[in-house]
Amino acid sequence: MAIAVNEAANIGVKTFIRAGSTGAIQRNIRCGDVIISTAAVRLDGTSNCYVIPEFPAVASYEVVMALITAAEELGIFNYHVGITVTTADFYAGQNRCSLEGHVPLNSNLMPMLQRAGVLNFEMETATLYTLAELFGLRAGAVCAVYANRCTNEFEAGAGEENAIRIANEAVKILSGWDAMKRKRRKRWLFPSIVCQGQ
Repeated sequence: MAIAVNEAANIGVKTFIRAGSTGAIQRNIRCGDVIISTAAVRLDGTSNCYVIPEFPAVASYEVVMALITAAEELGIFNYHVGITVTTADFYAGQNRCSLEGHVPLNSNLMPMLQRAGVLNFEMETATLYTLAELFGLRAGAVCAVYANRCTNEFEAGAGEENAIRIANEAVKILSGWDAMKRKRRKRWLFPSIVCQGQ
């Protein structure tokens, strides 16, 4: 992810949307749902190479709004909005036992994150959000839920098409909103710009 952001930004890319897969850690989230990430807990390791760990990994509010708008306009209502945790490892990093039953270093990680209301585990978003903020870019993420760690359900590919459709539609929406901002000579998007543009 860090390579992609650095190199794409270097050739002029200003907006990034991650469309991928994820595992839910809240019982009410089902396989096939999608999650729009407003922020990410930085357990990725990579982002620490760029800034202190206390620096928050947050999405661009414009991209989050566009992703939500896209889901609504497409009639994809099984979406959730909230905080993601990005880890550097699929096994111990996400509280799974690995080879020969090796127990994760922090076996209390998942229960703590669940109590804090975190929605899901994945492996890219915190890096994306941190670098985007540092580099003055926009970023968001929408992920299809392939698994629920609470219920031990797994469906490979579940919700994938919807996540892709939402991301694609959000790009179109952002393009329209950017045109409205240029017309009004505004740097930031706010509700009345959108309402007046309709």
